[in-house]
Amino acid sequence: MSEEKRTKEEVKAEIAAKLAEAKKTEAEIKKVEAETRKMSAEAYKAELEAEKAFESQQRNKSKDEENHLYRFSGGVDKSSVTKCMTKLTEWARLTPKCDIEIIFASPGGEIISGFELFDFIQSLRNRGHKITTGSLGYAASMAGILLQAGDVRWIGHQSWMMIHRAAFGAHGKTFEIEDEVEFVKRIEERILDIFTTRSKITKQKIKRNWDRKDWWISADECAELQLVDEVRAKMPEMKIKTSKSLPKRRRKSARRKKQ
Repeated sequence: MSEEKRTKEEVKAEIAAKLAEAKKTEAEIKKVEAETRKMSAEAYKAELEAEKAFESQQRNKSKDEENHLYRFSGGVDKSSVTKCMTKLTEWARLTPKCDIEIIFASPGGEIISGFELFDFIQSLRNRGHKITTGSLGYAASMAGILLQAGDVRWIGHQSWMMIHRAAFGAHGKTFEIEDEVEFVKRIEERILDIFTTRSKITKQKIKRNWDRKDWWISADECAELQLVDEVRAKMPEMKIKTSKSLPKRRRKSARRKKQ
């Protein structure tokens, strides 16, 4: 009887041990599952962070500064010129001989400050930088001169360039005013030299058109006079219209040649 009782106790103990082992195994499985979920969550979080970092990097790459594009908006004065030159200097030092683009949307301003920036741009060109200058809106007065500073010059189709005579305020004694007038004349000669060097306009034509008035020039006229190298941002409809009309003009030209 005792032998039989002992056997039942052993069976119960064995069953209890197996249950304990099963619970232990179940706990270990749950622990592994929890660790797996944790690792999956961490992996997903890392993936999201990597994706955000990539998107942030792409956004940074798309910024004007990352593409060495400077938008010169507002008047030309000592402050705006210094700000522009500081940024261009930074790009030139960090990336020697990189391409740089400056887009002007400016009414012009101070001649001496403008010439400072003009000379600075020439120094960058001489150091191997390709400088592209463009205009959206308008490039008037000194801004129109600065537009001529680039290796490549462009203008938006609805933009305008304005050229006029140099303007200075003169006061004081007669000889002081005469000196100021003489200085202004020399400045105007420099302006004429820049425009005639970069275009097919003669000094006489400029003098006729800017005498006692502002000479406003449309984008198409700028291209025709070679004040810019290209006109950008034309409406697609206008491009189609122009391309359709080309064959007719060619046929007319061919007829004239035959005659």
